[in-house]
Amino acid sequence: MTHTIKKEGKYNYIEAGEGTPIIVLHGLMGGLSNFTAVLNHFSKKGYQVIIPELPIYSKPLLKTNVKSFAKFVHEFIEYKGFDKVILLGNSLGGHIGLYLTKLHPELVKALVITGSSGLYESAMGGGYTKRSDYEVMKKKAQEVFYDPAVATKEIVDEVYETVNDRGKLIKTVAIAKSAIRHNMAKDLPKMTTPTCIIWGKNDTVTPPNVGVEFNELLPDSDLFWIDKCGHAAMMEHPEEFNAVLDAWLQKRGF
Repeated sequence: MTHTIKKEGKYNYIEAGEGTPIIVLHGLMGGLSNFTAVLNHFSKKGYQVIIPELPIYSKPLLKTNVKSFAKFVHEFIEYKGFDKVILLGNSLGGHIGLYLTKLHPELVKALVITGSSGLYESAMGGGYTKRSDYEVMKKKAQEVFYDPAVATKEIVDEVYETVNDRGKLIKTVAIAKSAIRHNMAKDLPKMTTPTCIIWGKNDTVTPPNVGVEFNELLPDSDLFWIDKCGHAAMMEHPEEFNAVLDAWLQKRGF
């Protein structure tokens, strides 16, 4: 990541560009660099792209949940002085974006979700019984992508380090339980915020039927597929992801 992380009070974030704010929300083990292509593309297109570091492992255990993270993002938006924002979230970040939109629809101009939790959580936070085995964790990291080569050594090392840190593992499991508790199936039909759903056709973490269900339950959504793509479309097919989102934002007038 070539952009410098700004540290202001309790917030660490990267930002670039000027214009309509796009707040990018990363996933459970997703670093800010996962969104480099999004940041570089949209910051040159009339958007102010901001990627805050979410306090996934720094909050007390009782506050390690979707609702608390949504509150953190809401406070960050207020701190930045934004009236209305576009939220873009992957995996857990999508769930946080959905929950924040449910609580504060007036703040969210549009929502973009990709591989989002919120309807189907069985793959989150599980399968760490052999966490001390590097090769097992490497395979787990590779399964996130259609092309296992996308799981670089840096990504595998981060996953391995996270699940072998007892404190982080406890919080990872807490987040998984929280994601199940905060299932949004009953909320989605009442959420009228325009939503762009971009899904990998080969996502094994949140399978394609989850994207279909989001599209069926949300009143004002559009679903787009990216072929030969797993759970993190903005990493695996960055150009296609940006092109799909760019066209949708233009069509919707955002």
